[in-house]
Amino acid sequence: MEMSALWKLSYGMYAIGTLDGERPTGCIVNTVIQITSDNPVIAISMNKNNYTYDCIKRTGRFSVSILSEKTTQNVIAKLGFSSGRDTDKFDGDIFAWEYMDGLPVVNENSCAHITAEVITMTEMETHYVILARVQDAKVTSDYNPMTYKYYHEVIKGKAPKNAPTYQAPEKITDKETWACQICGYIYEGDLTKEPEDFVCPICKQPKSMFKKQ
Repeated sequence: MEMSALWKLSYGMYAIGTLDGERPTGCIVNTVIQITSDNPVIAISMNKNNYTYDCIKRTGRFSVSILSEKTTQNVIAKLGFSSGRDTDKFDGDIFAWEYMDGLPVVNENSCAHITAEVITMTEMETHYVILARVQDAKVTSDYNPMTYKYYHEVIKGKAPKNAPTYQAPEKITDKETWACQICGYIYEGDLTKEPEDFVCPICKQPKSMFKKQ
């Protein structure tokens, strides 16, 4: 089987929001599709290990923020490379957000916001496919939606291990490498020679967040 054929499928970049009690939480996914047009239904795919999935299962509701090509890297780093189990992802001033129908949505150069109510969840080996009825939808800009291809090729972003399209990085044996513990960016060479104000080019975290491989 040529797994590379599946890489030709198109994906986007979406921030999923929900509630952990009264606390907003969420994650980044690359699979959100519209299933029906009348009384619209959407489907999302989410890893079983995502804390956001546990919260959606409890609340039965979630939001979708469609990210644009102008969305900053820090939004994806904050929501996509940390866990809501031990991180308040919507705390601080990393990105702008607000509530829509009682659910958190990202305002950081997003294209649109959608709120939805869960209809059913179907279990796969590693992911759940969640079907949900759209409750409300709002266009927030005319920016181009960020595709997964754009995220990888232009922003040079990495896929977290929980992503359905995750590919393990190839081992590099002839070079010293350091990995950002927040977003997974790989630095090749001796990181200790970089100045103390060096930051990750993807998530802008300091040098102290890198670990030698």
